[in-house]
Amino acid sequence: MRRSVPWWVLFSSVCAPVLLVAGWAISAVLQGPEYDPASRTISTLAARGADAYWVMTPALVALGACHVVTACGLRSAAPPGRVALAGGGVSAILLALFPAPSSGGSLDHGAVVAVGFLLLAVWPILAVRRGAEGRVGSTSERRQAAVPPVRTAPWGLRSGPSLMATALMWIGGGWFLMALFVHDTAGAAERVITFAQSLWPLVVVVSCVRQTDGDEEPR
Repeated sequence: MRRSVPWWVLFSSVCAPVLLVAGWAISAVLQGPEYDPASRTISTLAARGADAYWVMTPALVALGACHVVTACGLRSAAPPGRVALAGGGVSAILLALFPAPSSGGSLDHGAVVAVGFLLLAVWPILAVRRGAEGRVGSTSERRQAAVPPVRTAPWGLRSGPSLMATALMWIGGGWFLMALFVHDTAGAAERVITFAQSLWPLVVVVSCVRQTDGDEEPR
């Protein structure tokens, strides 16, 4: 049986959230008790001069590389979505070139973060395969009715779940801005959003694998 996604795409999509969480968890320990993960962002851990710079920065680069690899092999997704996912991965890699300053803000860093968030927020809906939302009967029913088979889009590439994922990511972006400027809980909000964005490619890939297994019927 030929799978709709190569094994290395499944591997890269699994590694993405694992690398992200492991990176910020280990970096927070290295940074010491003065680092408050609820109020301080992940970018602080990757700032030049930070004790955890050498851990968090490679973790972000590896995360971005995983997104690029996943986008290259996720042939079931529509091309615009794959391009957006790859672009989000490249943005994560570019954070190594434009790290957050040790204090204050950075226009370059902020622009890279914003572009990366935008691309990873819209890629779910851009990846939807149009015109493959349903299936016409079972295999035997289609044969009896002489109806050609209609391939159903994997769950993660259907318009409903993809629109929900994109909407929740945009809501999360609004939450982050409020947490940053009002509630001083930007670190917590950023972790939830970035984890969700790193996890969705895995959800899509698993749905493609499950559909392939489910479509294999005995003759």
